[in-house]
Amino acid sequence: MGISIWQLLILLAVVILIFGTKKLKNVGGDLGSAIKGFKSAVKDGDNDAAKQEKVAQDSTDTAHEESVKAESVKKEDNV
Repeated sequence: MGISIWQLLILLAVVILIFGTKKLKNVGGDLGSAIKGFKSAVKDGDNDAAKQEKVAQDSTDTAHEESVKAESVKKEDNV
């Protein structure tokens, strides 16, 4: 029930006749560069997300340290 190799070859021949090899080569190159750009953007997005997570963690740690210092100053004032 699947597509046989002969059907694929006939389809390929029809596509080449309609579009020509030069246009198919250009489409293939454009598709390849688009995929490469997408992969690069995903990689950059992952790096940016990791940086943002680190910055958020650092700011949380800093806020916690400041609250601990503030509590210790209040305790010293009360003594």
